[in-house]
Amino acid sequence: MTQVEARPQAGDTVRDVPATGGSGDGGGVRGKGLGGNSVGLMGGAVIGISTVAPVYCLTSTLGPTVSEVGLQMPAIFLAGFLPMLLVAFAYRELNKAVPDCGTSFTWTVKAFGPKVGWMCGWGLLVATVVVLSNLAGVATSFFWLTAGEITGNPDIAALDGNKAVHILTTLAFVAAATVVSYRGITATKWLQYALVGLQLVVIVLFAAMAVAKSGEIAGSLSFSWSWMNPFGVESFAAFTAGLSLSIFIYWGWDTCLSVNEESVGSARTPGRAAILAIIVIVSSYLMVSIAVQMYAGIGEEGLGLGNPDTADNVFATLAGPIMGSGLGILLFLAVLASAAASLQTTFIPVARTALAMSTYEAFPPAFAKVHPVHRTPGRATVVAGIATGVFYTVMTLVSENVLVDTIYALGLMICFYYAITAFACVWYFRRELRRSGRDLLVKGILPGLGGMMLGAVFLQTLKDMWDPAYGSGSAVFGVGSVFVIGVGLLLLGVVLMFWMRRRSPAFFRGEVLTKETPALVVAD
Repeated sequence: MTQVEARPQAGDTVRDVPATGGSGDGGGVRGKGLGGNSVGLMGGAVIGISTVAPVYCLTSTLGPTVSEVGLQMPAIFLAGFLPMLLVAFAYRELNKAVPDCGTSFTWTVKAFGPKVGWMCGWGLLVATVVVLSNLAGVATSFFWLTAGEITGNPDIAALDGNKAVHILTTLAFVAAATVVSYRGITATKWLQYALVGLQLVVIVLFAAMAVAKSGEIAGSLSFSWSWMNPFGVESFAAFTAGLSLSIFIYWGWDTCLSVNEESVGSARTPGRAAILAIIVIVSSYLMVSIAVQMYAGIGEEGLGLGNPDTADNVFATLAGPIMGSGLGILLFLAVLASAAASLQTTFIPVARTALAMSTYEAFPPAFAKVHPVHRTPGRATVVAGIATGVFYTVMTLVSENVLVDTIYALGLMICFYYAITAFACVWYFRRELRRSGRDLLVKGILPGLGGMMLGAVFLQTLKDMWDPAYGSGSAVFGVGSVFVIGVGLLLLGVVLMFWMRRRSPAFFRGEVLTKETPALVVAD
């Protein structure tokens, strides 16, 4: 066994390094005690697709996206795919160099130092908690809708409108997902395959039936290639608002990288799984967005996608008219399965990022504990579940429009940490960019473009969300609630960072995880 001050090569076996404190390990990457060789290429891709939750994302964002960009919705979905693809190259290259479950946090510390890295990690953590809360809320809504459809009793479906029942059911979903995640990522391997397969089969069937029935109702449209033109959006503000929503619906593919220390071929397999997941997801989004525009149009009344009364749950409105009462239940089940499956896998990045931050002394040491049997970050998973339940309960009691506003705020946080990670790739590999055309392209140009695109969306969204009209139209002391949620959560991270700086000065002095010095214990 030798300690190597170099990046791992293909075929290297990276073994656990004891997570001892200080700088005695050379300031390099540390082992966490997670279960290795548990996830392959297909398993990683399924985890990525499951975390994205395509059916849940579509029912939550089709309406809001149409309200921002109209018929250009397919173009916006395609535009949102581009920066995700560019950033995926950054993730892939950084993972090859430093396959660490801390992903964005670890890589950004390596590139830019402890403070920027800490805030990047915080952005990922808080974005994930917001996603978890929304997933649980949607799972609850479709649970009661599905129960009402199956029993034929509208009173059961109406239980979702009872705030107390809704919150308690949501907390039950969060608790169940926390328990499953606590027991390990392979505990429900085949269940995840089944749930992801159900989602993809049902949305293909839904899209095909929507196209077949287009023209049957008022407002139906014929397909036009102009829908694919992003320059057809009326204003730049509308474009960035739509793009922010579009970016949200791709979030989660990077979970493939969060399981890198548990993957077969940790340096390469997670990056390939991420690319595969993104391709499947963008194909699904384009297919469904075109199909529903052809069937329902973008009108603001009836079944139109622009109807504000149905904007936050489009599939609940279109399931019956398109698929009929019998098959329509399948769509309800698909959304429920999508939200429930994603709720479980979304615990992966938040728990493993917290584990890494704690291992490198950027978080309290309690989060570094790995369950001796399940080989999962048990303490971090439980705390993430509690934080999700508290956040959702508080936001539901404070704001009636919590779902819409947190989705808009989520786009800001996703842009924040994805952009920083993309720029970290360019800076980390800056000395290698002249070695070959490939290095310049995939380590420099593509990640840099992705970072600039997401940075531009972040700044424009930050400006736009100050207006109370942004999002649901709610305000706090005259300031848009989306701004309060998004910026407030990021500022909370700044406060916590300075608190941790006093508790863990070694990390913030750059002594625990040093810049550009990956130190892995590699098998001879």
